[in-house]
Amino acid sequence: MLEILKPGLETTVQELPGRIGHWEQGFPPSGPADPWSFRLANLLVGNDRDTAALEWQFVGPALRFHRDCTIAMTGADMAAKLDGAPVQLWQTVPVRAGQTLACGAARTGARGYIAIAGGVSTPAVLGSRATFHMAGIGGVSGGALKNGERLRLGEAALSPGLWQVAPAVRPPIDLKDRTREEQQAIAAMLGPNDSWLDSDAIEMFFSSEWTVQARSNRTGLRLTGPEFTFSERAYSKRPEHGRDPSNILDHGYPLGGISIAGQTAIVLIHDAPSAGGFIIPFTVPRCDLWRLGQARPNEKLRFRQVTMDQASAARRRLDELCSQRSLVDMTR
Repeated sequence: MLEILKPGLETTVQELPGRIGHWEQGFPPSGPADPWSFRLANLLVGNDRDTAALEWQFVGPALRFHRDCTIAMTGADMAAKLDGAPVQLWQTVPVRAGQTLACGAARTGARGYIAIAGGVSTPAVLGSRATFHMAGIGGVSGGALKNGERLRLGEAALSPGLWQVAPAVRPPIDLKDRTREEQQAIAAMLGPNDSWLDSDAIEMFFSSEWTVQARSNRTGLRLTGPEFTFSERAYSKRPEHGRDPSNILDHGYPLGGISIAGQTAIVLIHDAPSAGGFIIPFTVPRCDLWRLGQARPNEKLRFRQVTMDQASAARRRLDELCSQRSLVDMTR
């Protein structure tokens, strides 16, 4: 068992690929907001990389372990301590029964991950252990973990050894660790409704700086920036599309879609609705969703236009990084 002494902020059980096949009933995929960090944490403890683990945001939890195990922490740096001794991120950490892990506030990034050998063995709902708190699904009681709750752990398949993620293949969460290209922009593709904006608005979107609002969560990141201008199509439309130029007949929303609600851009992430009546002129591809999961309030974001082929190549590269080849044996 794993006991929750302090829940931190929105500490939840997450799993990949999430809850697939139920979006039309109102259940989004959910899953980790930063799948890159999540998968590396699981690999460090010998799990399949998609195994259920813990995600927290901004303030990490305090946990007591009731059996010997190994853990790994990745993502945001939360200055964790095990029985008062500092614990390093991005490496395997042996833990003895009775020890306590205490996590602080995030010093970089927004979300951190704690994987335990054997994984978290909460009940699966609609095919997944991923938490979707708006519907009361996941964890122990259908949402964020609470003081005193206990999580059952799965059995580790074998001793995971002692591993460390090579620095060059860790996600560059800290801004100072990012290359010039990584600091500049998040990938975004045109569509599906880019024709509802005029050419000036499309150019403005990719050349402007956008600020993450504090009113952001796992449903969507609200952005503050310049005003959008619309094409003739947004005005010469049938009445069922709505009055505002950003309104459109309800249609499906892609994961990573950037919705324009009036003049507010909202990037729809893992707990977003499946459909709605606002245009989606841009979409962040899966390869860069991890960056949205680590974006902090008031952080400045920029976007760069990519093609489908470029996005697919970047996703394949990221998939290769989330593998055993990214780990270094600490015993050698």
